[in-house]
Amino acid sequence: MMRISGILAAAATATATAALCLAAPASAQDRTREILGRVLDSVLGPQPQAQQPEAQPVPQTTTVAVPQMPQVLAHPRRNDDRVRDQYRHPAETLDFFGIRPGMTVVDYMPATGWYSRILIPFLGQQGTYIGMNPELDASLTGYWDMYRNAATRIPADASQWVGNEGARVVGVNTNDDLAAYAGSADRVLIFREIHNMRRFGWLHDSLVAARTLLKPDGMLGVVQHRADPDAPASYVLGDNGYQREEDVIALLSAYGFELVGRSEINANALDPANWEGGVWSLSPSFAGAAEGSRERRRRAAIGESDRMTLLFRKRA
Repeated sequence: MMRISGILAAAATATATAALCLAAPASAQDRTREILGRVLDSVLGPQPQAQQPEAQPVPQTTTVAVPQMPQVLAHPRRNDDRVRDQYRHPAETLDFFGIRPGMTVVDYMPATGWYSRILIPFLGQQGTYIGMNPELDASLTGYWDMYRNAATRIPADASQWVGNEGARVVGVNTNDDLAAYAGSADRVLIFREIHNMRRFGWLHDSLVAARTLLKPDGMLGVVQHRADPDAPASYVLGDNGYQREEDVIALLSAYGFELVGRSEINANALDPANWEGGVWSLSPSFAGAAEGSRERRRRAAIGESDRMTLLFRKRA
């Protein structure tokens, strides 16, 4: 009973003290609160302190910097490739096509990897590089064998080209089951292969595969040797490399691609584009011009072929 009476008395004192606390100025309020706390501690015992949450360690993240285009182009792995930059303008071309790190990009017929050595590092670890080759007839051997078995060949080739740097690498042939990659690609790029698609019968399957892989708003970029607008049809069926720009646009339109941009980045006004031996008459092949000859020097001064650079959007 005495314990209870003491508690009641302390409570009354605390209540009165609290009332005084509210009426006092701020400095006095602080002193009164201190006294009130001591009174309660003497009756009820010290009150447990609120537990403070333990500080959690800040998770450490590793950020892998994606190399900028100048770094990619200047890398020693491109020492043998760089001589052609003046004709292929890779930085300007890829910028026109809207290529950005982290994208999924399909490179049609990467061959010996000239553009692969740029795209794979530039896309970075958040990107995906898909090398896509056409289905080949059994009669095409020798040089053409590099386009077979893309699923294993292209990743293996990429490891030789860039090591483990950059984007995830996938290889497909157009006759593979593409369901796993359907609708995943931001861009499909076709560098100087429209003529081969036409002369070897790859056009239909390749453009259908491009549509399959592209996202609904995906785009397709084309660089192609350009014939004179008045070139006869017999010259532009594929065997000479050159294509009329209006024909390329019409072909792509027939497969559901809408032209959204043109660029003269890869134009060469010095190329007459009517060589009897086709585009291979110019650098780097110089077909029909002996090494050291005046004709070879004349062609070397022209440079590489005149080229169209076109950007299309996948149409519904």
